Amino acid sequence: MEGNMSLSLKVWRQSNKDTAGGFENYKLDHVSPDMSFLEMFDVLNEQLIEEGKEPVAFDHDCREGICGACSMYINGRPHGPLRGVTTCQLHMRSFNDGDTIVVEPWRAKAFPVIKDLVVDRDSFDRVISAGGFISVNTGNAQDANSLPIPKEAADEAFSAAACIACGACVAACKNASAMLFVSAKISQLALLPQGQAERSIRAEKMVAQMDAEGFGNCTNTGACSAECPKEIGQINIARMNREYLGAKFSSSAV
Repeated sequence: MEGNMSLSLKVWRQSNKDTAGGFENYKLDHVSPDMSFLEMFDVLNEQLIEEGKEPVAFDHDCREGICGACSMYINGRPHGPLRGVTTCQLHMRSFNDGDTIVVEPWRAKAFPVIKDLVVDRDSFDRVISAGGFISVNTGNAQDANSLPIPKEAADEAFSAAACIACGACVAACKNASAMLFVSAKISQLALLPQGQAERSIRAEKMVAQMDAEGFGNCTNTGACSAECPKEIGQINIARMNREYLGAKFSSSAV
């Protein structure tokens, strides 16, 4: 695509979780196709400030697809139309001149709106605090060969650990389920020797916290893995279910 674009934006504006929100319409000209989606929002906010209006609040940090903060629901899809990318990795060349782009925050009971497009994802942190840790002695790093790990297990653990906790899985799910996120965090530890000490209780505690936060149930539609920017697989959900059932069986047998 050559030249700049003109776009119509429908952006969700909301003061806080206790107030009603709504869409506001903006017209933006001279948008370069080489801009990232967040850079386009920077231009929009500069325009709003020049007009004496309040800029749109949106979350961002690394802008390199690492932190997961850039959580925007774009034209009905978490992080926009492309697979395997976060919002900050989405570029305006994915849109056409004259397009209308609708931007919303994540929609989930467990992710209350802080302001505009920013949501509170502390519920993820509380799930991690419930069991996403290991008990190991601190000190100098061990030699690489001191804990032999099969390559297949290491690869699967690394794939699960790629989850950046952005919440796209929750936003994509019709039930606002967090099963993909929780299962990825459980899997990365269940597959490694360092994670065995808490294995019997980790899944039980993290699932209990997930339910307490108000996330919905999984009905296996696959939307979570389809929209995950790190393409976390649903095999992790199956593994989490096995871990959870094993923990329940162990605790009932005691």
